[in-house]
Amino acid sequence: MQSIARQLSATPLPAMEARILLMHVLGKTRIQLITQSDTLLTDVELRTYQTLVQRRIDGEPIAYLTGQREFYGLNLTVTPDVLIPRADTELLVDLALQYTPQHSTLLDLGTGSGAIAVAIAQQRSDLQLWACDISAAALKVAQSNADRYASPCAIQFVLSDWYAGLPERQWHTIVSNPPYIRQNDSHLSQGDLRFEPQNALTDHADGLSAYRTLISGAPQRLMAGGWLLLEHGYDQAQAVRALLAAQPFTQIQSWRDLAGIERVSGAQLAV
Repeated sequence: MQSIARQLSATPLPAMEARILLMHVLGKTRIQLITQSDTLLTDVELRTYQTLVQRRIDGEPIAYLTGQREFYGLNLTVTPDVLIPRADTELLVDLALQYTPQHSTLLDLGTGSGAIAVAIAQQRSDLQLWACDISAAALKVAQSNADRYASPCAIQFVLSDWYAGLPERQWHTIVSNPPYIRQNDSHLSQGDLRFEPQNALTDHADGLSAYRTLISGAPQRLMAGGWLLLEHGYDQAQAVRALLAAQPFTQIQSWRDLAGIERVSGAQLAV
């Protein structure tokens, strides 16, 4: 049998990843790993941990191995059915909170894990939220996250291919982080992206087809003066702004993430 300290020192992973996996197996906090470093692992715990370590060495994302990822202060459930929430997307949440009026409505298109909708719900109990996805499996994950955090406002989840399956109604704000990686992009065969659902990463085309659908359909789905906010790739801001300019939108602009990259573009439907 091996102690926590010895196992961590012998694991061929970066120290932080080794700690996260062992915390997951043992159900302990980082502080407990330190204060209980002499604790011996059982045979079952050791085998479970070593299996996870090998899967990580083989490339599987930490989030899928632990079934969790932190986003906007929430510890969300994630599975291989959904994209892993990333810190870049927190900018989209910030903007949605800023541009959505009190006691109004918001639609999250392509919700995946529900990260955006659940994070907004935690901050704004005054809103009526809707969230849709084309994947029934993804919606189950999103619903579990909403249930886990007992969202102050109800989120209406709908199985829908963008606008197609939604009721004929309008919202004050529409947000989305759609698939935007171009087909055959080398990033799709690198790192965590190899294990994430490809249909949630790429449109299997030029990376802009989802934006064409979202933007062209928005004027019929937004209330006058409502905002459309879209996350996109690091080099797509200009193209997304051009698509917005072809529709009856005003105040077309892009916002930069913490790295200084134009990460979200959006506009207000003309009144």
